Amino acid sequence: MEYRRLGSSGLQLSVLSFGTWATFGDSVDRGDARNLVAAAWDHGINYFDHAENYAFGGAERVMGDVLADLRLPRDSFAVSSKAFNGAVESPRPMQRGLSRKHLHDGCHAALKRLRVDYLDLFYCHCPDPEVPIAESVAAMDTLIRQGKVLYWGTSSWSAGQLREAFTVAREHNMQPPTMEQPQYNLLHREPVETEYAPLYEAFGLGTTVWSPLASGLLTGKYNAGVPADSRLANPQYSDLQGVILGDAASRRLERARAFTALAAELGVKPAPLAIAWCLRNPHVSSVILGASRIEQLLQNLEALEVGRQVDEAGWKRIETAMQ
Repeated sequence: MEYRRLGSSGLQLSVLSFGTWATFGDSVDRGDARNLVAAAWDHGINYFDHAENYAFGGAERVMGDVLADLRLPRDSFAVSSKAFNGAVESPRPMQRGLSRKHLHDGCHAALKRLRVDYLDLFYCHCPDPEVPIAESVAAMDTLIRQGKVLYWGTSSWSAGQLREAFTVAREHNMQPPTMEQPQYNLLHREPVETEYAPLYEAFGLGTTVWSPLASGLLTGKYNAGVPADSRLANPQYSDLQGVILGDAASRRLERARAFTALAAELGVKPAPLAIAWCLRNPHVSSVILGASRIEQLLQNLEALEVGRQVDEAGWKRIETAMQ
C-alpha cells in the first residue's frame, strides 16, 4: 500500500480506501462485511468511508460491529461519516440538512453507530441552500474543538462554496475544511481537474474521490447491455440507467467500450487500470473503493501494480481513447 497526506494536513491516508455505500447494511451481510474489512486492513487500507444515509444508518451499524469484532487499534485507522440526507427514510426538517443542530446530532449518532469516540473525518454531504455556510462552518469548528471530529470537509460542493467556507473560517479563527469528496473517473473529470485547481495550492485542499469505475461502467460490465444480476437491473436503481450509461451525445458507453478494449490490448484488467488512472493525479489523496465480494476488492487493489506496469505511452493512448 502507498500513503498520501490528506491535502496539506499531516494525516496519512492509504491511497486506496474502502467505502460502504450500497453494500453494508444492504447487499452484504455481517459475515462478508467482516471479511471485506479484514482483507482491506491486511492489504494496508487505513481509511473507511460512510455516511448517515447509507442504508439509513445500517452501513455504519454494520461497520461498528465489524470494528468491535476485529479489535483494530483505534490509532491505526480512520473512519468518516457524512451528514445531510438524514438516517431515516422520511426525515423531518430537523433530521436532515447542514444546520448546527443536524450536524451536531448527525455526528453523535454516527459515533454511536460506528462505536467510536471520535470521527477522523466528517463531511457536509452536499451543499444546503437553506443554511448559511457560516453556520455550517461554525458547527464543524465546534465539533472539532470538542474532540468529536478531527478533520471536516465537504462533498460535491462548488469551488465558490468552498472559497466562502475558507473565508469565513479564516475571518473568525475557525477550522476550515480540509478535504472535498467529489466524483472522479475517466468519464467525469470535473471539477477535480479544473474547478478545484486553484484551491489545492491556495488552501491545501485534499480530495477523497468516489466512483473511480463510473458505477461499474469502466469495468466493461455494461458493454453488451445490463446484466440481470447487476445493480442497474434492480428496479430500485432503474432511474440511474440514463445517468450511468449516458446517451449518444455523452458517448459514455462508447468511450467505456473503447477503454476496456484498450485495457485488453495493454494486458491489464479494466477496473484496476481505471483506478490507477485516478491515482496519477497528485491532488487525489485517496480513491474510495466499493466492493461486495473479496475477489472484487482484491482485483481493485491491483491498481497499485498496474500503475507501475503501464508506461507513459500506454497512458497517452488511454487519454486519446477517452476524448
